[in-house]
Amino acid sequence: MPGFDLVTLPKVQLHCHLEGTVRAETFRALAAKYGVELGERADPARTYAFATFGEFLLLFAKVSETLRRPEDFAMIARDYVADAAAQGVVYAEIFVSPSVWTYFHHELDVRATVEAIRAELDEAGRPLGIEVALIADLTRNFGPERAEAIARQAVGLRDLGVIGVGLGGDEARFPPELYERAYAVAREGGLHGVVHAGEASGAPSVRAAVEVLGAERIGHGVRAIEDPAVVELLAERRIPLEICPTSNRLTGAAPAGVIHPLGALDAAGCVVTIDADDPALFGTTLVDEYRYVADAFGDDAVLRFARNAIDASFAPPDRKARLRDLFDRSRNSVPAGRTS
Repeated sequence: MPGFDLVTLPKVQLHCHLEGTVRAETFRALAAKYGVELGERADPARTYAFATFGEFLLLFAKVSETLRRPEDFAMIARDYVADAAAQGVVYAEIFVSPSVWTYFHHELDVRATVEAIRAELDEAGRPLGIEVALIADLTRNFGPERAEAIARQAVGLRDLGVIGVGLGGDEARFPPELYERAYAVAREGGLHGVVHAGEASGAPSVRAAVEVLGAERIGHGVRAIEDPAVVELLAERRIPLEICPTSNRLTGAAPAGVIHPLGALDAAGCVVTIDADDPALFGTTLVDEYRYVADAFGDDAVLRFARNAIDASFAPPDRKARLRDLFDRSRNSVPAGRTS
């Protein structure tokens, strides 16, 4: 066990999908409210069960299908803040997926929905000292033109705390090169760019995310380990990796039965951060992920990765300075031997 409290260690969260934080009981209640057929998922023991990455994507879609009104998103945003506070999160940049929302619910007003999310994040987060920014996921599966449209929409939501775009979805079928124009639109509009890569596809996908899309961070990136030249690229350019160990195991991005490649990536000089991806759907928490790292790689790795997350965030310089100060003070104030 680590020689410090993993729960109260101040954390920056960089890779978490809001739709993936929906509590199982909330999902079932929303499905009942809107008459969404769940089949075997109505069984509490099977609600979030899946066996493959493809099945996981269908599960994510099913959860999104039950989120129909701005007030539904407001509710899960409020729950997110409560859960984040319990995990020691003090600053977060979380993904939202307007392209998925409107695929299922064409009439949904995206701006009104983001306004509802923003209001709850601020109202619930302010008393707890938690600040949350938003990243609009472009979602590969809907194609390049749709991604470009969502990028333009995201630029128009900057006043609501949207600071960047991401690219989730089916990486194997929709490679990064298809979305070069969408990322140019986002960049020209003042947004940051992060990309899921090296999860369902290999090292070439990571290279394309960096060299074609100009990714400032890589979501997952674990399969970069398959090509030393790509690992070297990430290390040289200091492109942070948002690594989610439980997610990687369950989706097959990291082989089961062997040590997670995050240790080798860290040893090669890559900037590693730790996160939980879709914590409710994967049955994990951010503290669980930190605990795994502590057990597998040691206390120094935990502290290094936690500090990396501060540096890798898109927070303004003054906010980063406050986060570093809070982190350093927390380390100095924890009695030796206190564990969690």
